[in-house]
Formats: sequence, structure tokens, C-alpha cells
Amino acid sequence: MNKRLLWTLCLTIAAGTVVLYGIINYLTRNTETQMSFIDPQHQQTLLDYGAEAERLYRAGDIRALRDWLQQLQTREQTWAAVIAADIQPLAGSVLAPAFSERFRLGRDVSWKIHLYFKENPVMDIPFADGKTFFVMTLPQRMRPGQYWNYAQLLLQIALPLAVLISVSLVLYRHLMQPLRQLENATRQFSEGKFDVRVRNCLGSRNDELAALAETFDRMADRTGNLILTQRQLIADLSHELRTPLTRVDIALQCAERELVKPGKTFQRIARESRIMRELVEDTLTLAWLENEKPVLVKEHLDLVDLLDSIIDDARFEFPAQRITAQLPLEAPLITCSRSLGQAIENIIRNAASHTPVDGVVHISLQVQNDNWCLLIDDQGPGVPQEHLDNIFKPFFRVAHEDCEHQGFGIGLALARRQIEAANGCILAQNLPQGGLQMVILLPRPTRRIVGL
Repeated sequence: MNKRLLWTLCLTIAAGTVVLYGIINYLTRNTETQMSFIDPQHQQTLLDYGAEAERLYRAGDIRALRDWLQQLQTREQTWAAVIAADIQPLAGSVLAPAFSERFRLGRDVSWKIHLYFKENPVMDIPFADGKTFFVMTLPQRMRPGQYWNYAQLLLQIALPLAVLISVSLVLYRHLMQPLRQLENATRQFSEGKFDVRVRNCLGSRNDELAALAETFDRMADRTGNLILTQRQLIADLSHELRTPLTRVDIALQCAERELVKPGKTFQRIARESRIMRELVEDTLTLAWLENEKPVLVKEHLDLVDLLDSIIDDARFEFPAQRITAQLPLEAPLITCSRSLGQAIENIIRNAASHTPVDGVVHISLQVQNDNWCLLIDDQGPGVPQEHLDNIFKPFFRVAHEDCEHQGFGIGLALARRQIEAANGCILAQNLPQGGLQMVILLPRPTRRIVGL
């Protein structure tokens, strides 16, 4: 798994966190800077106070200046004064010109005020002579940053919370969209709509959730096919069982009316019972192979020995047909001998049953690349080209008027599943001279098997 979703989430959260801290830092610094300056209206008020103090000072009315300062301090609830800056060096020291020029008793009204200082700063408004100053502790009502604490709460709590909620909503929608598709598909599938699929609904998305959708589609394919196959298998089996059951009923009715000899009736019933038992057993085996996809226990065997045994049984069962074989001295194989033997036996019996009396069933085994290629040729009527693959479907039969043995359409389907379980494959093709050829490919071992 490429963990694309994990990296997407990590990068989104990491990038979002960095951007969020950057925005918070920028807004905090910018807001603090903007809020650190005295309001222009209050700046003008302070300048007006300085101008009034200078006017009274120049008028020489010290008493009026003192009364005005007392009234100002009472009104603004702060300290204010007019001070002369007469700095005299001592012990023969000399003041540098830069010191004299830059010396201030307080802060200019246009300067930045630090919001973190608890005490209000002293504001300095120089008179025209440059040696006298109006100084005043900044009144509380004029102090900038009155709403700084609220701004901090907004920038450090409300803003991150809003951004994180927005990012969470985006990630939630990114995650929930395919999950809702899966939920909807699962609900439809549980309601019997087995053709529902999810992957195409996710577009070009390629992450863990897309992989989950692909897994769901594979599960839906397999489960849907299994359910439909089982339904069809049960329906076909029910249909096929009606014929032997009907023959049993007829045989019993004839026995009750004494229309035939009891021995023949019992033979008929025994024959139909055997047919039904084989039909049910083969159907159950096919259903097991279809549903479970078993990994069969493998063993070392010689395919030639297996074929010799099967061919001997077939010659005994079909004495009216000639069964010839062209086999190598040995053909080592690693597979399940029981499953493969049943499949090959079924195919040879099927070929012999469709071959007319005195006809020939030819069996040959040869090497084809990395496989053993087993060819089983009969001299039957063959199969129409369009049905060459259909004959491996359960209960599919091709009717021939000149063929007595039609089977029940389950043998070849079972044989294909057994061969596929042994990692092989089978196909059918018509021979140019007439008849049908079954081609079975089985993987050869990469190393020689010791002990065969």
C-alpha cells in the first residue's frame, strides 16, 4: 500500500499548522504594532496641553500655570509638570553634542508605547526654546491597547479554532466522500444489487480509500458471482433431478401395476439412484471448488503412471471403443493426484462416450514450453464453434441426435475446476478431420523430482 492518504493528511496538517502559526504571528505583530500608538485625537490633545503650558509659561504668569497644572492633574488623574532641562557636566567632563541633542525627559507623542509595561509612560512635549518641556504621565484613558487582551484571545484562540475547524471539515469531507460511497454500495449489495461497484465513483483518486474501494469491488465481484452461480447451480440441479425422479416414479407405478418384471424395476431404480447420487456429489464438489477456492495438498507423482491407470479403467469400461496412447517414459509432476486423476478420468470417459463404436480415442502427452501438454482426441460429432467454451459451464449440454450419451453437463465443469485447482488449464477445439480435442496444460517442475 502506498500510504498516499497518510502522507496527504500529514502534509495537509503540517502545512496548515505552519501557515496557521505564520498568520497568527503576522496578525499578532501587526495588531500589536497598530495598537501601540496613541490615538491621533489623543496625540492632538497632548500637544494642545503642551501648547497651553508654553503659552502660560511665556506669559510669565507662574501662578496661572500652577493652577492650570493642578486642574489638569485633577481632571486627567495623572501627573503633569513644566521642567527646564539644564544639564551641567561635572568634574571637567564634557557632554557630547549627540547626547545634548537626543536627551529627552519623556517620550514623544508619536512614539510607540509598549503594551506590556504596567506603568504609563511619561510624555515629553518640548517648548520652542528647546530647553523647557511639558511632561505628563500618559492618562489612562489615552493609553493605547485598551482591547489588546481581547485581541490576543481572538488571535490565539478564536482564529486557530476557526482555522482548525475549517481544516477538519475539509479533511472530513475528503475522507467521508468515499466512505459514503462504500456505505451506499454495501447497503445496495445487502439488498441484492450485486452489480454495484465503487471504484469508478472515486474518479482519479489513488490512496488507501481507493484501494479499499478496489478491494470492495473485488469482493463484490467474487461474492456476487458466487451467489448468482449458486442460485443457477441449485436451479439447474433441481431441473436435472426431475428427470431421474420421474423415471423412478414411472418405475414404481409400473411395479405397482405389475406391468414389468420386478427385477427390471429394481434395476431401473438402482440406475436412476446412482445417476442422482453422482449428480449430487459432482454438484457439491463443484460448489466446494467454486466457493472455497481450496489449495489442494500436492504430492510428487508421475503423470504417465496416472494416465496408464486411468486408460486401463477406460478400456475396461468402454470395450466398444479403441483407446490408444502415446506417452513418454515418464512425466514428473507436483500436484494433487486425486483431484487431477478425477478430472482426467472424467474427460477421457466423456470422450469415449461420444465416440461411436469401433471409433478411436487417442491420448498423447508431450512437452510444450514449461508445461506438460495432454491431448485427448475423440471421433465424436464435435461441438459448434460458438459453444467450445460453454461446454465447461455447469449443466450445459450440446444435443446430438446421433449420440446416445449426453451426460448431465456437470462433468466438464467439474474437471475444469479441478484442473485449475492444480494450477493447470483446459480448453477444447474441434479437429479438422472431425471430433473434439481436449488440451490440458499442467506446469512442469523447475527441478527434477528425485525418487520417481
